[in-house]
Amino acid sequence: MAWIAAPALVIAGAGGGWLLRMSWRDRQRERPALVAAGWALLVAGAAGAGLVLGVMPGIATALALAPLGVLAVVAQGATWREARKARDRSALAPEPLEGTSRAWRGWAKGLLAGPLGMTAAMGIAFCYAVWMPGAVQTRLLIAALLVPLLWGLAMTWTLADQRLLRSTAVLAGTSMLGFGLAFLKGMS
Repeated sequence: MAWIAAPALVIAGAGGGWLLRMSWRDRQRERPALVAAGWALLVAGAAGAGLVLGVMPGIATALALAPLGVLAVVAQGATWREARKARDRSALAPEPLEGTSRAWRGWAKGLLAGPLGMTAAMGIAFCYAVWMPGAVQTRLLIAALLVPLLWGLAMTWTLADQRLLRSTAVLAGTSMLGFGLAFLKGMS
């Protein structure tokens, strides 16, 4: 009996799908009779399969085969459109962070922004603590508060800059200048 029920379920699915598609095609007017007829045909197919094959196997077979008919109706109505043409990217403004993306550049930027940026921030903070006038406690407190701020600025600038050598030179020079000036004051 299953060999008779299977094509009947596919045909019932195709018929129900076609009725529903006809009702949805004209979006200006509602067609409740077509919607009801489409769903009734799908439910009747499942009920008929339940009577012929048994309740659970029939409903399961209907749920597996009726969508094939509906899919055939949907595929018949599919339209193929041409893909959009790619935009002319030469007319657009360049991206601010455009550049080659290589793994070693990311690691190098991370090392520059992390340890070397922190060293430069500490150099400036040491220089501030040694050279600025005021009480020692106040200078140390302000210097300690300057370190995370300057480190964040150094990290932001290093990660945004595309030239690694410039970042390295500026951060290394700032570190040497800050610690060197602090050392000179300590010597005198």
